[in-house]
Amino acid sequence: MSALARIGAVLGAFLCLTGTGAAATRVAVFDFELFDTSGEASLNGPKPEEAHRLALISADLRERLTKAGYQLVDLAPRKAEIEEASPLRNCNSCELAIARAAGAQIEVIGLVQKVSNLILNINFQLRDAESGAVLRAGSVDIRSNTDESWLRGVSYLVRNRLLDPPLTGKAAP
Repeated sequence: MSALARIGAVLGAFLCLTGTGAAATRVAVFDFELFDTSGEASLNGPKPEEAHRLALISADLRERLTKAGYQLVDLAPRKAEIEEASPLRNCNSCELAIARAAGAQIEVIGLVQKVSNLILNINFQLRDAESGAVLRAGSVDIRSNTDESWLRGVSYLVRNRLLDPPLTGKAAP
């Protein structure tokens, strides 16, 4: 066996043992939604600054999951279905079919509840896209309606609820 073939065999064995060569778990991350119970709600949806924050924390969650080894599925082709089903918190798990159709093995949905301009709550659920079983869920209260507080809330949820302890089984990255 040549030296190059031996190196290839050793590298292949290492990848098999560490799982690095396995396909990453495919995850559908739906955009966070706002549930405004503060009395400040608009009939036109979230205020512009809150719409910006929803997009900001959705992108942050996707980035953190990608860095943790997950493969994001593209939900853009399913935009019309998602809009029709929204708000997802009221659609009786209809987003599971959307996640499966996009090729996801697991899905993440999130909700920000605005109690007042000072008190907000960020929630998420991670579910098996096939069975609908909740694999993880978390909630964090935040104070102050700012980009920084929303990002800190998501950071806490990812570090302390979503990825710790590490996911196992089909939800592992």
